[in-house]
Amino acid sequence: MLSVNLLRRSPETIRRSLRRRGEDEGVVAELAAMDARRREALSELEELRSRRNEASREIGALMKSGAQEEADARKEAVRALGERAGALEDEARALEASFREMMLTLPNVVADAVPDGPDETGNVVVREEGARRAYDFPLRPHWELAESLGITDFERGAKVSGRMFYALGETGARLQRALVQWMIDLHRERHGYAERGVPFLVLGETMRNSGNLPKFADALYRDAEEDLWLIPTAEVPLTSLHADEILPPGSLPIKYVAHTPCFRRERAAAGSQARGLKRLHQFEKVEMYQFTAPEDSPAALDELVEHASDVARGLDLPFRILQLCSGDLSFPSAMSYDVEIWTPASAEWLEVSSCSNCADFQARRANIRHRREQGARPELVHTLNGSGLALPRLIIALLETCQQPDGSVPLPDALVPYMGGQRTLEPA
Repeated sequence: MLSVNLLRRSPETIRRSLRRRGEDEGVVAELAAMDARRREALSELEELRSRRNEASREIGALMKSGAQEEADARKEAVRALGERAGALEDEARALEASFREMMLTLPNVVADAVPDGPDETGNVVVREEGARRAYDFPLRPHWELAESLGITDFERGAKVSGRMFYALGETGARLQRALVQWMIDLHRERHGYAERGVPFLVLGETMRNSGNLPKFADALYRDAEEDLWLIPTAEVPLTSLHADEILPPGSLPIKYVAHTPCFRRERAAAGSQARGLKRLHQFEKVEMYQFTAPEDSPAALDELVEHASDVARGLDLPFRILQLCSGDLSFPSAMSYDVEIWTPASAEWLEVSSCSNCADFQARRANIRHRREQGARPELVHTLNGSGLALPRLIIALLETCQQPDGSVPLPDALVPYMGGQRTLEPA
């Protein structure tokens, strides 16, 4: 959520950011007018309360002096003031609710260092790392390899839950578990994250804190009766672990890692782009999350990108880093980088991680603050998140990159201990 003070002091900053995102800037004028009317109503209400209190004191004095008739006349005026005050209170509450809801629809302000661009075509390749392998045999797409190796069973997954769901066979379940365990160990032991387990169903307020509501309600799964929402990523509950808290001096940075399922109402059209593991309603992901002091968040973003990149390096998979342009930034992000892994059979780069600095946008929504020293004024923290990594697309890249002519897939050395010593996935 953006600061109300920013709206009042520098509305052009918000308008410029919306233009850079390719969004309508007219909402800024509407918000400014609503804020002005809200402040007018509150000011008038305060004045009416003051007049009513003063009149009440005068009535008391008149009654003591025996001027009952004049006191009764004044009571009529006080009642009128009370009725007007009541109407203004209702108006102020309604204006406050409308103003807050509209403020919640504003995306984060784009950082100055973000390149301008209308959409993903404006993203900038920062660097590419790792050599792409050469093959002297026809490559098979991941969905064929996954079925032949006993990793996925799309037919039975669809029978259970419908299109864009899948079941894992024994090999797939073991491979996914091995990848998750290795990534969590990597982030805990080498990168300094503390592991957390979080709920997969969260309150609507928790979704608002992370920036998913109200804007993305139609992309989420919900139990309306309980007002519980299935998480689209572990970022959502991790954001709210410290909601309404003041973190003590010396506690920052806080670095969490969590493994969760993710639930999303994907709306991809049927066809080759939706085949296999690319777009799913449910998948698993390891998520990294950081709470930092404001001045430390730029360096923390670079760190997140390196930590996500370490996963690709550890599996010997070619990858590249993209800086997202203004038109491709996510709603709560001020600056983001994507990690994409090359998939040779599909001949495309697949995003496996998006690392974002949300500055104080989520912290303001969730009321997460810290003190620099004992007794100091509380300040909003900065929050950052990054996939470390998403499982389905990581499996795609692993299968397509490491495949052999006979359909087998040798495993990277890092995974062998987590697969009980197994070094190669063999066709069933």
